[in-house]
Amino acid sequence: MGVAVRVVPCLDVADGRVVKGVNFENLRDAGDPVELARRYDAEGADEITFLDVSASSEGRATTREVVSRTAEEVFVPLTVGGGVRSVADVDALLRAGADKVSVNTAAIARPELISEIAQRFGRQVLVISVDARRCRPGEATTASGYEVTTHGGKRGTGIDAVRWAVQAAELGAGEVLLNSMDADGTTDGFDLTMLADVRAVVDVPLVASGGAGKVEHFAEAARCGADAVLAASVFHFGALRVQDVKDHMRATGVPVR
Repeated sequence: MGVAVRVVPCLDVADGRVVKGVNFENLRDAGDPVELARRYDAEGADEITFLDVSASSEGRATTREVVSRTAEEVFVPLTVGGGVRSVADVDALLRAGADKVSVNTAAIARPELISEIAQRFGRQVLVISVDARRCRPGEATTASGYEVTTHGGKRGTGIDAVRWAVQAAELGAGEVLLNSMDADGTTDGFDLTMLADVRAVVDVPLVASGGAGKVEHFAEAARCGADAVLAASVFHFGALRVQDVKDHMRATGVPVR
């Protein structure tokens, strides 16, 4: 584990406010995205991820005005996702201040979008967001046991999450953001088994998301192959600070910036 692991606060934004719930249900207000981004930048975050969580379900584009205001306040890379459907959407977000763009629902509907974005802007710009859940008893299962979901985890697709991560990387995605929909917001820890299963077959950088609750969880994810560890509620509501996470990882032998 030679490369420094990135610590990434995530701003889930709806109607211009940061929100957070459990398994994307019972969302509660967590603050202003610009103020939170400024705070995380000052605390030593390596990157910040901004996800407009209602854009796809509401059939609209990411709120670029909020992205622009956020980008003006931070000096670390900003990844933006939610409602990205075309090369033109990516271009607009990059012009608004995003460094990378995350795509989920639109790429599932039309996988060639991944190649189009990578060819136009370079694969380093494109993050494929995989919202995965374990297949449920009594429902159709996939070879890996994990299914891709869309629309904030509300819709199953029947697509094997591990195979989709591999396909997306082959098509040109420069990074995989793997979010466990079962663990999301629970603070019980990342889904380490799913993380390890994806790490075993994907060569591009892998971001672990969903379930962080203690500093130990971040180090565990790094040891399972995560190149970056992402969290939201534990940072937003003050349970942990970015520096707490970095201090623990450094103390336990995980390289951080």
